[in-house]
Amino acid sequence: ITVHETGATPLSDFGTIRAALTTDRTIDIVTTGAKTDIQRETEIWFTNIDGRIIICGTPAAKGKRGPRAPRHWLANLIANPEFQFRLKESLEISLPARATVVRQPAERRAIMSAAETQWYRDQGYSLDELVDCAPIVDVMFTGPYAALNRR
Repeated sequence: ITVHETGATPLSDFGTIRAALTTDRTIDIVTTGAKTDIQRETEIWFTNIDGRIIICGTPAAKGKRGPRAPRHWLANLIANPEFQFRLKESLEISLPARATVVRQPAERRAIMSAAETQWYRDQGYSLDELVDCAPIVDVMFTGPYAALNRR
C-alpha cells in the first residue's frame, strides 16, 4: 500500500500507518550530514516497544570484535535531529520525525532488555554491552504525524 502525501493526512491513514509501525521492521532514514549538510539515506531497522518507536544498533566494536565503520547516521541525527522516517515494507510513506539519543542508563537497560530487542542480545552482546555502547535513538513524529506518538 502506498500512501500519497497531499499535504493533509486523512485520519483513515493513521490506522494503516500504526499497523505498519507495529509489523514492519526495515525502514530508510533520510538524515542531513553532520559535516556536509547533504541528505543521506540509510537502510536500518526500527523497533516498536509498546508504541514507542526506537532506532538502535549494535555496539561499536572494540577489542576482539575488531573495528567497525563509524555510524554516520547517528552523527547526522545528533547534529541534525530532524529527519525522514520512511516506511517501505507493508506501506510506503515518508514521515517527518525528530530523533533524541537515549542516554539514561536505566532507560537504555529497559529498552535493550525488552522482548522486542532480543535480536541484539542474540548477536553475542551482553546486556551490559548493549546498555553501555549500543546507539539508541527515540523517534518522535512531527507535523501532521505527531498524533502517531505514544502518549
